[in-house]
Amino acid sequence: MKKKRYRVSDFSSVNECVDQIKKDGYMPVKRIEKPVFKEQNNQDPEPVRQEIIFEAVPLDK
Repeated sequence: MKKKRYRVSDFSSVNECVDQIKKDGYMPVKRIEKPVFKEQNNQDPEPVRQEIIFEAVPLDK
């Protein structure tokens, strides 16, 4: 069973990403959210946005 990853940033919304996963014949099994940080002038990094990644497995038919 080969897992595939989909980044929501490659699509315009979470729903479009999930629709594409289903269209490709996969089923989302895990949602990963990672913060993206930005450093400025020797200050502590501050979170800028969340990166959302889905792990998907092929549907068994």
